[in-house]
Amino acid sequence: MDEQDLKELVAAARIARLATVDPSGRPHLVPVCFALADEVIYSAVDQKPKATTRLRRLENIRSNPAVELLVDHYEEDWTRLWWVRALGHGAVFEEGPERERGLAALLEKYAQYRD
Repeated sequence: MDEQDLKELVAAARIARLATVDPSGRPHLVPVCFALADEVIYSAVDQKPKATTRLRRLENIRSNPAVELLVDHYEEDWTRLWWVRALGHGAVFEEGPERERGLAALLEKYAQYRD
C-alpha cells in the first residue's frame, strides 16, 4: 500500500484515538472525530456529551504539544484489518484562519456538524 492509499483510508475513517501526555508524563487517550486536510489532522471540541467542559486533552496539548493519533479498521475478515499511527505536534485554535480551516474540513466530512 502506498502513501496515497494510506491517506485515503485515513481520510475516510470515521473515528480515531488521540493520545496526549499529561503533566506527570502519563498518556491520556480519547476517541475523536477528525478530518485530514492536506498534511494536517483536525479534531474539534463539539457538543457530544462529555463529563466536563475542561477537557484534559486540551490542557495536555497546551502544556505539552506531543500527540499521537491512531486510526484503525476492524473486520471479522482479518485480511482486511489495518491501522495507521501518526505522531505530531498538537495545537489549540480558538479563533483565526487555522480554526476556520479545521471547521470547514470537519463540516465537509461529518453531516452531524452541519445540523
